[in-house]
Amino acid sequence: MKLTRRNFLVAAGAVGAAGSLGLPVGRAFAQEQAISIALAARAPTVVNPQQTGLTGGDNWAIYQVFETLVRNPDGKFATRPEEFEPALAESWEMSPDAKTWTYKLRKGVQFHKGYGEMTSEDVLFTFGRQLDPEIVTNGKIQFANIESIEASDDYTVVIKLKQPDPLLNGSTVSVLAASIVSKKAFEEKGETFGVDAVGTGPFVVESVTEQGGIALVAFDEYWDEPAASARLNVTFIADTTARTLAFASGQVDMIEGVRSPGWIQTMQQRSADTLFDMTKPGSFNFLHLNLTRAPLDDIRVRQALRYAIDNTALASAYGEQAAPMVGIVASQFEGSVTKDELPEELRYEYNPEKAKALLAEAGHPNGITISCYTSQREDYAAIMLMIQEQLRAANITLDLSIIDHNAFHGDNRLDKNNMPLNSSSYGPAVMNVFLQQASAGAVVKADGTGQGNFNHYGEAIPGIDDLIARAQQEPDFEKRTALFKEMEKKILTDLPMLGIITLGYVVARNPRVDIGFPVESGFAYWSLRKARRA
Repeated sequence: MKLTRRNFLVAAGAVGAAGSLGLPVGRAFAQEQAISIALAARAPTVVNPQQTGLTGGDNWAIYQVFETLVRNPDGKFATRPEEFEPALAESWEMSPDAKTWTYKLRKGVQFHKGYGEMTSEDVLFTFGRQLDPEIVTNGKIQFANIESIEASDDYTVVIKLKQPDPLLNGSTVSVLAASIVSKKAFEEKGETFGVDAVGTGPFVVESVTEQGGIALVAFDEYWDEPAASARLNVTFIADTTARTLAFASGQVDMIEGVRSPGWIQTMQQRSADTLFDMTKPGSFNFLHLNLTRAPLDDIRVRQALRYAIDNTALASAYGEQAAPMVGIVASQFEGSVTKDELPEELRYEYNPEKAKALLAEAGHPNGITISCYTSQREDYAAIMLMIQEQLRAANITLDLSIIDHNAFHGDNRLDKNNMPLNSSSYGPAVMNVFLQQASAGAVVKADGTGQGNFNHYGEAIPGIDDLIARAQQEPDFEKRTALFKEMEKKILTDLPMLGIITLGYVVARNPRVDIGFPVESGFAYWSLRKARRA
């Protein structure tokens, strides 16, 4: 039975906290030792870190089942090389040129379901699939800098890079797509691996079903401290109302939040003791300005847009969930710039009158109209509607259409949008922000073959590619960080895109559950190995 608001209300009215929701009661809701989380997706895809097309719900389960060689501290990103923690590798060394990394594997780590000890053979198999151009895998671009990976023995792995990377553990080794899979299990199970996955994590996959979601049980042979709960259920409820009702009735312990203004306040009104776990910075929200389209090809018009948008006010609409951006890197990450580091002309304090003056100077004394479209998803639509309202005060009319989310992304990839809002999540390896959003190599193409540079920076006008090249060759972390700040200042000078706000990923949690650590930053999922009923 598919979950709908109607059958949820019928079930909830009939059986209360033991209701059906179309989910197996014995697994999802009835067991006292089970921790349950409901995610905003219709059904699971697979529990395979290398599978493309994964949903946020899939990622939550994968993160509990699989592990990487190194990991971020619980509840936050490691933003500097020394902050990463050992996981499947107990130690590592970087060569002086930051191009050779040697990892010593932890001995005795067992795979689930009797598949034996993890060794360098499994690490080479995992990374080898990512490096094989003939195999379609999730997150492949994150491995593009690896020249080779070799093993000198069962417990030593050597990664050689094409270009230096002093933050390889952040850019590649700790990402979800680098989770180590069992070579034996993967080859033996073939296509069924995704529903009968084998990792080394604190939880084992018991079942994957459309109705029941992903049921996990604690792994008795886990190498680290065992999971605090015997069971973990990752359920899927796409409808926001139904997901909220499931949480309010106590049928699930945690739910994925909604990134729209006022949602947290509404939840607090329902239940004042609801807890909220939130990653910061979360998603980076950029407004790309297409430099090939008039009037956006005029720097004065772009400056007017920057002065006319009050991103501090935009962030305040989301409360603690959001923060205004200065450049295009979140303030929590090394390489971002603060206003205090900038000359006055690059601070762009909100000033609609100055915006009007710049438009007049550019030949538009009566203002301008810019047509664009955005996604119907709550975060996209809300941000763009607020921007539209702010721009009116500076005689800038945003002719805004709100369309289907998939159509929005499809048309953006065909270079049809004059001013697309982009929402992307990034870890502390900030080189990826510049490469994907502002490099000439990532410029969008009308035939759909381009990537995420929707502004044509580096093509329409000179960009930051020389600085990117210098940073890619720099093995020293501090010197590389300084180059990132130069890129930030160059982008603020040319304004091919505007950093608007960062918007945290949030989970509402029943206070009966203690997850074992505070959530400060990180990806849109975190470990639940310490989660227990308080």
